[in-house]
Amino acid sequence: MPTNTPGIRPDWKGLIFSGMDHQGEFRRAALELGIPGDEISRFSRHLRLSIGLSAGGGSPVGQFGGLPRLPVGMKWPSAGDAPLPLLFSVDCGALPRIDGFDLPVDGTLLFFVNREMDHEDSSGRYARVVYVPDGTETAVAEAPSSKCVREQLDVSAELRAELPLWLQEGDEDWHEFWEDLDWEDMSPFQQQLARYMERDLPHLDELRALAHDLWPSGAGVVIGGYADDEVINTIAEQTLAGREKAGKIPAVPIAQWYSHLEKEKHRLTSEWISLAREARVYEEYYTSFMIRHDDLAAARVDKALAVTHFEAP
Repeated sequence: MPTNTPGIRPDWKGLIFSGMDHQGEFRRAALELGIPGDEISRFSRHLRLSIGLSAGGGSPVGQFGGLPRLPVGMKWPSAGDAPLPLLFSVDCGALPRIDGFDLPVDGTLLFFVNREMDHEDSSGRYARVVYVPDGTETAVAEAPSSKCVREQLDVSAELRAELPLWLQEGDEDWHEFWEDLDWEDMSPFQQQLARYMERDLPHLDELRALAHDLWPSGAGVVIGGYADDEVINTIAEQTLAGREKAGKIPAVPIAQWYSHLEKEKHRLTSEWISLAREARVYEEYYTSFMIRHDDLAAARVDKALAVTHFEAP
């Protein structure tokens, strides 16, 4: 990737492949299509593999709903007197390994959330991630209320391909926004991305199609991948405003705010990653759990940020 392309950094934590040589698999398939190796490398810097969870199918790696196995003596996670329903739990040792995505190698991750309350409350108290290391004495928790127990379903896992929003195909709002812009109406950073895609990724459509052919999407819950764009946008706005207020950066002119915001969002995509997220479903709540790479590597899953959306028709 050219070093004179500021903002589109080659050291992103983008390409995340497992020890099963998925990187080699992708590269070989792309070379067979006649795509130059340097372009494959550039595209791969933005490609992430994530883990899709679906009910039924192959070997179980966890469960949706049901009763959790918690450490002996641990109370059911709650917000005050309101117990939080178990969204799902997974056996980390049974999940596919993805280099660069530092899930614990063993133990269990449990995700609790009251979607409706979390949607209305930004404090984070209505969502919780719990990690139970292997070797911990556990017991099936007794439900404090039937309202916090959802139907139990075994889940299986498969790898899927993900790209950042600006490289995705099919995000109508995003691409219609870009298509409606004249060149002179684009921010400097938007122009930079457009030049990058046109000049350095001329086979973008073929590379994108190949990635999704090798690792199709469609799971109801996804572990890993790119963090929720709306949440990253909010964090970027708060970060920029905080730097301005603290005098760490000069005041950003209103006309340049959006371009600065986009650059900050790009930076944050290398700092934050999706820990888990539900697929969007119209007229339903869905929750995203995000975490910084360093917190995940240290198994500080209590640092995860949860945000629940409601998808209106």
